[in-house]
Amino acid sequence: MEKRRKLVIALGAGALATPLCSFAQQQGKVWRIGFLGAASASGYVKEIDAIRAGLRDLGYVEGRNIVIEYRWAENNPERLKELAAELIALKVDAIIAHGGAGSLVASRSTRTTPIVIADGPDPVTSGLVASLARPGGNITGSTGFQTELAAKRLELLKEALPRLKRVSILSVRLNPNKAVTLREMENAAKVLKLEPEEFEVRAIEEFSEAFTAMVKKRVEAVVIYEDPLTNSNLGIVAALARTHRLPAIGITTFPDAGGLLGYGREPFDAVWPRRQLRRQDIQGRQAG
Repeated sequence: MEKRRKLVIALGAGALATPLCSFAQQQGKVWRIGFLGAASASGYVKEIDAIRAGLRDLGYVEGRNIVIEYRWAENNPERLKELAAELIALKVDAIIAHGGAGSLVASRSTRTTPIVIADGPDPVTSGLVASLARPGGNITGSTGFQTELAAKRLELLKEALPRLKRVSILSVRLNPNKAVTLREMENAAKVLKLEPEEFEVRAIEEFSEAFTAMVKKRVEAVVIYEDPLTNSNLGIVAALARTHRLPAIGITTFPDAGGLLGYGREPFDAVWPRRQLRRQDIQGRQAG
């Protein structure tokens, strides 16, 4: 049990891309880790590399003493329940659950297998844990503060477009944190004297239809809801926004994909090298 607890700590380190001090490994043990993602592997290459790197820093090397079973729903959240059942049947030692939908499905699939949430929703409002102080259960991990960031994006869009009145919100129907986030955005819209309107999507194929509907409703700009579906298809969203001449704001990397504005947590590929450098600096001081 103690060894599995240490593995879960390491998974948390990998999922958060935060190196921790290493610890002794159980000789000969090969740990089996399940990864449950709502999006597709192609959209999260850097993040998956970070998980591997974080685990490797702690002595867990894929193909040597850990095996990672990847299960991607390919932007179809309805597959998550089946994929989670597959991981449970494999008797994995722990599950990394990515995003809100993956986290909720994993939590409902097992009460005993440790679950590490990677970039999940607010764990309290989504019902994943009882409280931050006393979460209880078998869940740990990280949240992306999506609610606060979404409201801030609305504010920044108004700053960039002072005459803005009608704004659309491109949301993802099955996101478990959507209701709370939309409520915060509506509250912010009142203060900013904006008229928000939600346009829901469930799959990549619905993006184009959503933007066409926005134009018909004569909205003037778009806020892109943060979700694995939108995050892994930023290029498609940005291209549609440009085609329909709608200024848009999304996560921090949205401009890199061709979007107008981005706001949020610092891009992963900027954070990880600095953490690696800090780790090397600490090791150098210890050696000296």
